[in-house]
Amino acid sequence: MNLAAFIAKRISFNSEKTFSRFIIRLATVATAISVAVMIVALSFFNGFEQVVSNKVFSFQGHLQVKEDIELRAGLSEDYVITRNRNVETFISKLPEVQSVESYANKLVVLTHEDEIISIVAKGIDSSFNATRLTPFLTEGRWINLPDSGYSEEINISAYMANELKVKVNDRLLSFFIQKDGTKRTRKLTVVGIYKTSIEEYDKQLGICDLNLIRRLNGWQANQIGGYEIFLHDFNKAEAVSAKIKEGTPPEWYSKTYKEINPTIFDWLALQSRIKYMLIGIMMVVAVVNLITCLLIIVLERTKMTGILKALGAGNWVIQQVFLYNTILIAGAGIIAGTLLGLGICWLQEKTGFIKLDEEAYYMSSAHAQVIWWQVLLVDAATLLVCFATLIIPTFFVRKVKPVKAIQFR
Repeated sequence: MNLAAFIAKRISFNSEKTFSRFIIRLATVATAISVAVMIVALSFFNGFEQVVSNKVFSFQGHLQVKEDIELRAGLSEDYVITRNRNVETFISKLPEVQSVESYANKLVVLTHEDEIISIVAKGIDSSFNATRLTPFLTEGRWINLPDSGYSEEINISAYMANELKVKVNDRLLSFFIQKDGTKRTRKLTVVGIYKTSIEEYDKQLGICDLNLIRRLNGWQANQIGGYEIFLHDFNKAEAVSAKIKEGTPPEWYSKTYKEINPTIFDWLALQSRIKYMLIGIMMVVAVVNLITCLLIIVLERTKMTGILKALGAGNWVIQQVFLYNTILIAGAGIIAGTLLGLGICWLQEKTGFIKLDEEAYYMSSAHAQVIWWQVLLVDAATLLVCFATLIIPTFFVRKVKPVKAIQFR
C-alpha cells in the first residue's frame, strides 16, 4: 500500500471537527464554483456565438461574391451582373461550400394607410434555402416562387409590421426606387413575418422574388445582383474567399462575413476576450484557495510531520501526503463543479430562466451550447495547474525539525 496515499485519505476523510476540515470543505466548494463558472461561461458564449452567427449567416451567407470592382457588402443596393456558370460551378465544387445562391437588393418604400417606411428588398430565387430561416418565422410562411412571371408576395420583420400596423395577408403599396430617382409601384401581399432581434435586418430587410427586381430594373433572366456562398464551417470563410479569388477571373471579388458585418463580429471578438479573462480569474481563485488550504493543513499537521520524520520518513514522502490530500480536494471540487456547471446549462436550455436584453444581445434568453472537449479541457487544466502550483507550499515540510515539531502545540 502507498503510505502517502493512505495517510492523505485519513486526513481528507477525517470525521473529527477540526479547523482544517472546515478549510478543506471551503476549498472544495470554492474549486467547484470556479470550475462551474468556467464551464457555464464557455457554454453560454458558445451558444451566444452560435445563435448570433446563425442569424447573420442565414440571411446573408458566409461570403458574398460578384463581378464588380466596386464590390458592396451588406444590405446596400447592388449593381447588376450576368450569371457566370463557370464561376458557379467552380465555387460549388469547393469541398467547404454547402450552397451557392443568387440574390439582388433594391430600395423600396412600403406604405399602408398613413404609415410609411423605407427598406431594402432582397430578391431570392429557387436556389434560396428557406428552411434555414424557419426558426425566425413568427407568423405566416415564406414567399412562394412561381415557375413563370414573378411573385407579388413579401416577407417583412415584426418591427416593420408594427411600424406599418399590418398583419399576415395585408396588402402593401410599394414604391421601388430606380437609379434615376423615379419610382415604380407594386402592390405586395405580406405572407410572412420574421424576427431576428438584429436591428440591421429587422429594420431594413424584406424578402421578395428576384424576378420582381429583374422586372422592375429591366434586367434579363440571367442577370442578378451577386452570389451568396454558404459554407459547412464558417471558420473557413477567409480560406475559401482566398480560393475563390485565385480560381475566378480577376474582375471577380469576394467578401467574408467579417467584412460584411464588421461591427457584429468585432463585438463577438470582444465577448471572447472577456470570456478568457473570466476563465483566467476563476482559475486563479481555484489555485489560491487550494494553496491556502494546503498551507493550513501543513501547519496544522506539523506535529504529524515531525513524528513521520522521526520514524524515518523522507521529505518527499511527507510532501506526497499533502499533495495527495490536496489533489483529493481538487478532484472532488472539479467533479462537483462539472456536475454543477452542466446542470445549470441543462436547466437553462429547458427553462430559459436567464433572460437577456434582446436589443443588446440579439436574443431574449441565454443559450448554452456544451462542447465536451472544452469541459474536459477545463477539468484537466484546473487539475494540472493546481498540482503544479501546490508543489511549492509542500517545501515547508523540509524546514520542519522533528524535535520541535513533536513539541508543537
